Amino acid sequence: MPFLSVAEGLVRLRLLARGAVSLIKSVCGGVSVNTKAWIAEFIGTFALVFIGVGAIASAPLAGSGLVGIALAHGLTIAVMVSATGAVSGGHLNPAVTIGLLTTGKIDAGNAVGYIVSQCLGGVVAVLLLLAAIPEQVRAVGIGTPALADGVGAGSGLLIEIVLTFFLVFVIYGSAVDKRAPKMGGLFIGLTVTLDILMGGPLTGAAMNPARHLGPALFAGSSFAGQIWLYWLGPVVGGVLAAQFYARVLEERSEA
Repeated sequence: MPFLSVAEGLVRLRLLARGAVSLIKSVCGGVSVNTKAWIAEFIGTFALVFIGVGAIASAPLAGSGLVGIALAHGLTIAVMVSATGAVSGGHLNPAVTIGLLTTGKIDAGNAVGYIVSQCLGGVVAVLLLLAAIPEQVRAVGIGTPALADGVGAGSGLLIEIVLTFFLVFVIYGSAVDKRAPKMGGLFIGLTVTLDILMGGPLTGAAMNPARHLGPALFAGSSFAGQIWLYWLGPVVGGVLAAQFYARVLEERSEA
């Protein structure tokens, strides 16, 4: 299927941004919002998609293969979670934000702002890569996570649920829990790396709707047709992990 051009992408981005602003205003109402956190989430997710897709596009030249791609994603998450943690908590992933929303760690208005910022970060990263190295990026399907041959939708969904469960479980245990060590970014990045080493050849190991959405919007209808799977799987996995940790493992403060 044909790819979208950068110009078409800019039109979509403009429409998406307008809709996002309207949505945030309608949802937030009188809720106090943290725009600095939204900017941090945009930058962190932009970095993840820019480096992640860029690593996939350059892998044939570098000969880095799966290990190099896994490390590119994991190292980016490690440094960006550490960099944005003090400002936004370093979610950089709608599945993380939704999981923490269900346990009361973030309010609905700011959660919408986080998710929109994350998705916009992914879209802008893809647009810049298409402008900079269009041939290399298009040659690898814009680095869009996709199901491998022989992996059905049900199997792919289950893999994304389990991989994202691991990710959000580690986020809760290494960053959200008050007893957590102050090294959350490192452990979260390592979890992304190990998840990609296992799931990368099978589903692309997105674990993150924004990581899939940005490239998928420009990669053609065959990729866009799988957007539902890469939202449903990570969100279910993230919610299950957050709920399990909060209900079973987290110490509850006494009233």
